[in-house]
Amino acid sequence: MTQYARAVRKLKSPIALLLGLVLAVTAGVSAATTASAAGKPVSVPPGAGDVRPLGVAFDPGSGRLVQGYAIVHRKKNARGGGQARQGKIQCYGFLAKNAKWKTVEPWVVNPGNTSGLTDAFVASNLAADIAKWEDAADGAVGSGPGVNILGGGTTTSNPLAVDNAAPDNVNEVYFAAIDEPGAIAVTTVWGIFGGPTFQRELVEWDQVYDDADYGWSDSGAAGKMDFENIATHELGHSVGLGDLYNSACASETMYGYAGFGETQKRDLNTGDITGANKLY
Repeated sequence: MTQYARAVRKLKSPIALLLGLVLAVTAGVSAATTASAAGKPVSVPPGAGDVRPLGVAFDPGSGRLVQGYAIVHRKKNARGGGQARQGKIQCYGFLAKNAKWKTVEPWVVNPGNTSGLTDAFVASNLAADIAKWEDAADGAVGSGPGVNILGGGTTTSNPLAVDNAAPDNVNEVYFAAIDEPGAIAVTTVWGIFGGPTFQRELVEWDQVYDDADYGWSDSGAAGKMDFENIATHELGHSVGLGDLYNSACASETMYGYAGFGETQKRDLNTGDITGANKLY
């Protein structure tokens, strides 16, 4: 059972639902105390593992109750574990089976950062990284546009904020401090992850890239995080894919750890493409 599935099971009890919601609200208040030029810093809710349940909240867009998760991407050495099926390593996984986008929503990015990445680069690279996943969703990379999943984006100079307490119908991307040791980036995803698989759906995603503890590069520079490398991974969560932690899957974009100067996750690997295709 994946850590996503275990989190969903815990959230089924009313007490766990209430506790998760309280933790999410507390985290939101903490994160709102100070803000950078691009947006509010992120305080990841406490807990074990790199997938932190945010509780249950009302989605104003659909009028339904949805669950939220904060997914932490770290700089760390590889570790064992992972998914296996019939003796073979399965180098793809989902936030929850069939939890995917069923409507297309736009996104917004505040590209301001302390590393000198230009606004034009951040915005255009995000769009290009989204296009990689959308191209892969039909199972044939390079064959055409594929599946429109995350829609188009716009830029803003207004401060943004990750929605740790409840979705707000805006998919936001920005740079800010992340209050979690070793965190390179955090993607928050809201949706329906339990119940009948045909009812599962994603309704919102937000992303924050830590430029308080890490420098960022557009060229794979040593001692910095390559933005395209990390963003392509984070956007995999936005479309519904989960992290991989088996070292046999270390070449996949969705491998759960990253390092300075790394660029191999810029391009999707076999497992990434298979996962996107199976989901969409």
